Amino acid sequence: MKKILTLMCLVWIVTACGFASTSAPEPAPTSQAVSQPETFTPILPPPTETLTPAPTATLPPLPTATATPIPTVESLKASVGADKIICRYGPGANYLYLIAFNPSTPLRLIGRAPGNPWVLVENEVQDCWVNSDLITLKEEGDLRALPSVYPDGFKLIVSPYYGPTTVLSAERAGSEVTITWMEIIVSPGKYEDDNMFPYLVETWTCHNSEMIFETIGSRVPFITVTDEPGCFEPSHGRVFIQEKHGYAGPAEIPWPVP
Repeated sequence: MKKILTLMCLVWIVTACGFASTSAPEPAPTSQAVSQPETFTPILPPPTETLTPAPTATLPPLPTATATPIPTVESLKASVGADKIICRYGPGANYLYLIAFNPSTPLRLIGRAPGNPWVLVENEVQDCWVNSDLITLKEEGDLRALPSVYPDGFKLIVSPYYGPTTVLSAERAGSEVTITWMEIIVSPGKYEDDNMFPYLVETWTCHNSEMIFETIGSRVPFITVTDEPGCFEPSHGRVFIQEKHGYAGPAEIPWPVP
């Protein structure tokens, strides 16, 4: 029994010494090297290729269509296309009356007034003007082939009794032009008839990009006309005093530009 107790004591002593000799764990270092994260390098797409457009071939301009000029003729033969037509001193219905032509009268046309339909008729005493809408050509031709004789190339007969008027103003409001001139009193005895106008105004104005020639009769010393933009030629006009023996003037209108 003593042996057993002695052996147990030896075992306990040996075990206790083993526990005492066990080394304590070392403390963790106070500082540790911090590992840096890996640097990320982005992968960029390849540069976009810049395309240079191929040069465009320059095509030659298309030819501009031009009107074929009409050859000028010296005269054209015509006949009266109505029961009777009046031939006047100027190219319009408001000029003085000269003579009337019957249907049987042969006509020789020798000129025209560009911008309106009146044509000049050769007449033994005095060349005069008729409306081409009332005549019939007796030969193949074009009235536009007649030489242009008005206003250049043909003069109105001059009044021995009156002098010209004076244009006082020409004012524009949009496409409307109002013209005012000095009043001239024409004696009633100098009227051709009750329908005669003492003032005769000639205007060359623009309508739908075309120059139109108009003659306007007036009993008062002012009128208003329409003149649109869009023509290559400048608009213009003039005023005559009209009495049964002829015309005084003209007084040129200082035309206002659009």
